[in-house]
Amino acid sequence: MNTSRIKFIRTKLGRERVWGLADEYPLLIDERLKGKKELEIYIHESLHHIIPNGTEEFITEAAIRLTNTLWHEGYRKVDNSNSLPLQDGKIH
Repeated sequence: MNTSRIKFIRTKLGRERVWGLADEYPLLIDERLKGKKELEIYIHESLHHIIPNGTEEFITEAAIRLTNTLWHEGYRKVDNSNSLPLQDGKIH
């Protein structure tokens, strides 16, 4: 499995009436998102990329479950340190 990061471009997606798009790469996410909703859409579009044949229902349910879990555990976007390796042993 490819463990490199998934790339996103932050842009306004109001015209498309979506929060994110995984139809092209890099993936797109609406630049106006913040907080818990931003986390949800990053996860949602990432899951579309990782599981391209996943149904929208499955992707949505998984994204919401992961978002609620991470948010409950106190995840917040505040630290950009990159000094601890991930599970594959690499510092990404």
